[in-house]
Amino acid sequence: MPDPSSNKSCILWRMSVLPTSSAKPLIYLASASPRRSALLTQIGVAHRVAPVSVDESVAGAEAPEKYVTRLAALKADTLWDRLAEHERLPVLGSDTTVVVDRTILGKPVDESDCLRMLQLLSGRTHQVHTAVAVRSARGSEVRLSISDVTFRTVAEAEMRAYWRSGEPVDKAGGYAIQGRGAVFVRHIAGSYSGIMGLPLFETAELLAAHQITSEVQG
Repeated sequence: MPDPSSNKSCILWRMSVLPTSSAKPLIYLASASPRRSALLTQIGVAHRVAPVSVDESVAGAEAPEKYVTRLAALKADTLWDRLAEHERLPVLGSDTTVVVDRTILGKPVDESDCLRMLQLLSGRTHQVHTAVAVRSARGSEVRLSISDVTFRTVAEAEMRAYWRSGEPVDKAGGYAIQGRGAVFVRHIAGSYSGIMGLPLFETAELLAAHQITSEVQG
């Protein structure tokens, strides 16, 4: 069995074992996120999951908008470039980050880091930036969704209990709005699916520009 590294044989192997849509795929999803896969399925876009690993470091004083759009495009372009020509379908890449006071919050590395993030978000409004990119023979395009999320005041004991649930570990900003983290959210303004990790309006718009329509669009 191939070693899951960054070479092309690994990507093809990973595509064969990760969950995919039951219909003939229209696109590749360059992400291991089950939420993004479920959202594509929700709007009837048949796809094959083919995650890629890229450097997600922030480039210096990079603005949040530039950061997420760059990573979404990088993920889509990376997979596209690794596919053999006869295997190519349009590739969708996406990236999400939580922003407070123009500071990018990544995924918490441990409990203290998660508590730091949740303390920054507690009782305040922050932004969730999600970019989606599509790469195909037509070229590459990116769309950006920005939503406001307002947290109620969260007690430290709640934060610690939430960390112990395991949910925050791989989540930008240390919470998941579609999971237990929803109890912290007082109000949102923007795209709920974008906060989850894939803004469906922008995604459908972008796919249509590449001649890919969902079952909803017909």
